[in-house]
Amino acid sequence: MYAYDDFDADFVRARVAEFREQVNRRIDGSLTEDEFKPLRLKNGLYLQLHAYMLRVAIPYGTLNSRQMRQLAMIAERWDKGYGHFTTRQNVQFNWPKLKDVPDILDALADVEMHAIQTSGNCIRNVTADHFAGAAADEIEDPRPTAELLRQWSTDHPEFQYLPRKFKIAITGSPNDRAVTKAHDIGLRMVRNEAGEPGYEVIVGGGLGRTPMIGKTVRDFLPKADLLPYLEAILRVYNLAGRRDNKYKARIKILVHETGTEEIRAMIEEAFAEQKALFQAPPADLVARIEAAFAPPDFDNTQSLAFDRAQADDPVFRSFVETNVTEHRNPAYGIVSVSLKPVGGTPGDATADQMRVLADLAERYGHDELRVSHEQNIILPHVRKADIPAVHAELKKAGLATANIGLISDIIACPGMDYCALATARSIPIAQEIATHFDALKLERDIGPMKIKISGCINACGHHHVGHIGILGLDKAGVENYQITLGGDSTETATIGERTGPGFAAEDLIPAIEAIVETYLDLRHTADETFLDAYRRLGARPFKDAIYHEHRDNARAA
Repeated sequence: MYAYDDFDADFVRARVAEFREQVNRRIDGSLTEDEFKPLRLKNGLYLQLHAYMLRVAIPYGTLNSRQMRQLAMIAERWDKGYGHFTTRQNVQFNWPKLKDVPDILDALADVEMHAIQTSGNCIRNVTADHFAGAAADEIEDPRPTAELLRQWSTDHPEFQYLPRKFKIAITGSPNDRAVTKAHDIGLRMVRNEAGEPGYEVIVGGGLGRTPMIGKTVRDFLPKADLLPYLEAILRVYNLAGRRDNKYKARIKILVHETGTEEIRAMIEEAFAEQKALFQAPPADLVARIEAAFAPPDFDNTQSLAFDRAQADDPVFRSFVETNVTEHRNPAYGIVSVSLKPVGGTPGDATADQMRVLADLAERYGHDELRVSHEQNIILPHVRKADIPAVHAELKKAGLATANIGLISDIIACPGMDYCALATARSIPIAQEIATHFDALKLERDIGPMKIKISGCINACGHHHVGHIGILGLDKAGVENYQITLGGDSTETATIGERTGPGFAAEDLIPAIEAIVETYLDLRHTADETFLDAYRRLGARPFKDAIYHEHRDNARAA
């Protein structure tokens, strides 16, 4: 992992001291809330529906046991004993008192963490594949690139007041686990004909009220050209992006209104100018960053414990089938820890659970943890022989739910339970869906199923790219839920298709069940996934099923 140098440490401490003074001025009335708002947003502090919310950056989703334990301490000391892990690979504390926030930021700085640029019209936390450095299909670990981008973008004088917030994601694998095509800039590691690693550069993706899949502007960009090329993109956007309407201010609108070819030409022209002026990062800095992400010292001692445990324990075997992924080292596995217990709040972990995860990472996982954009926690490097022991400890902590990628592994934004922008609830809907299908015992028969729920048009729950997407809206003072089908967040990214009129909360579960039953009835084989079946069948049989069900329910009422 990357460790702060003196510059990093001094920079973060200076920001905390500056913000402490600003908080004191807000508390004593020297600053109004309107005057304080841009200052707090620069430090990741939001004013939500019931309280302030602090969003803490976890760059590219990577943290160690010491950092996880500090998050647990913060949750207990200054919040309500839990943290919420987000689709931006960050963690949020929903109940801090304003007077305590500077102390929280100081506590974060003690373990090389911060909340800088987790809000505002700037380059946000750079996200990455949560299996980075461990995935068997990986071309190259993308985290050194993500760390370079973090250092380049933090407090960049030209890009602190962009037309709108700006998000970058990177993956080092052909199988995209970072949703790169739904970001302002998506980077996919590729190789050219000579076998050299570089990047496919995708621009103009995004969800929200105008969902769009990004457009490729470079099929192959040499690694050495990355920073000047990104500067070129940001300069084009900063100058040409709309500032008259915040709903049309994202780069996706600029790409759409200008056209891909013209945007590509504008970027290439700016890149030629920027490259001539650009000073490359010092070689020793790049080398230090790369060295920080060197593979751990793997223990390749073989053991039959993993295979025996699967043979003897059906519960463990079920966990392995869904929650363990092949590692690039055959002696290891990647363990995904679900933060989606049936009936629980997606993405929440208690302080005690955070400590268990920290202990497991320290004892069995080369002291590494990852936060996934799907709101789960990853132990990326666990020796297969140790996975039975890890599973046993996870069971004790309520963290062994074997549902990764299944219908109860739901992405959900906080919705109206917390968010001032929300127009409907998300968390109770996710809980009801998970509980309903658990009672039916259909989850494993259904197979891979990505349900994503947003409580408003801002789409923080990524509903547009869910196999089944659910968008909660306010309709004449009543919650109403629209359904989209066929969305995909991977390398074959697709925006889901809206089925038609929305559903009242009490009618939503029957509609989801009708969709699932239609899929189970019409799939060719048990191995045909819902997404494959939807792409083969189209929307019509699913629409017919849910609106026929809805009409029958209405007549019965």
